[in-house]
Amino acid sequence: MSWIEVIGDESWSGELAPLRDRVKDPATDKVDHIMSIHSLNPQALAAHDAVYRSAMRGTGTLRKVDRELIAFIVSDINGCHY
Repeated sequence: MSWIEVIGDESWSGELAPLRDRVKDPATDKVDHIMSIHSLNPQALAAHDAVYRSAMRGTGTLRKVDRELIAFIVSDINGCHY
């Protein structure tokens, strides 16, 4: 859980409402903490999501599965749950 003040994703409305569907984990229907820390700044949330999606699309030099594996290993090294 983040130590940063957040708006619980079950309460997202206004500018946050359409972003929830873009950033939620489809397996849990919840927003990961790394994304929810942007809940007080919807523009930052949209920008973070855009950067993530761009990184996962890549440039064609790495397959998507390779990019996901790199992200997984970095997250594991950093003690991140995903």
